Amino acid sequence: MLAGHGFVVVIPEIFHELEEPGTVLPYDQAGADRGNADKINKELSSYDADTKAALGYLKSHPKCTGKIGSMGFCIGGHLAFRSAINPEVLAATCCYPTDIHTRSLGKGLHDDTLDRIPEIRGELLVVFGRQDPHVPREGRATIYNALADAGTNFSWHEFNGAHAFMRDEGARYDAAAARTVYGM
Repeated sequence: MLAGHGFVVVIPEIFHELEEPGTVLPYDQAGADRGNADKINKELSSYDADTKAALGYLKSHPKCTGKIGSMGFCIGGHLAFRSAINPEVLAATCCYPTDIHTRSLGKGLHDDTLDRIPEIRGELLVVFGRQDPHVPREGRATIYNALADAGTNFSWHEFNGAHAFMRDEGARYDAAAARTVYGM
């Protein structure tokens, strides 16, 4: 937990059931492979239970105003999107959320995130890179149309960038686009 600048921030580990506490997966092919294996070996209900636990902790924190939001990148973007199903999440920032359009989060590879969009009551900020091979144009259109059809309150932004264009290392990094998104 971090506290400062008027915010209480909780950064849960996604794969705590599968990895040792504090494990940092490297940002390379081996790390991606391991993360992808973990992503599909964790039960979908466990992702949701983690969200409920984080929300419960935040709501009980003495500095919590009750104004709760979420933010995530890649799989975390999907989890931030999914967290917005909870009515106490007033806003979610979802940066290049993977696997929503393919329904491939959790064991069984058939999550219900798209189906649950009508439950979202808060506001979403959804950000993608147009050159992201993980969420191609057709996938982005599927998500956009589901949000629009449900009457969701959302802002949608696409940048000429690859997957993880906000990660401040490597050739994909776009500092100007990252600053713009952080400003939003």
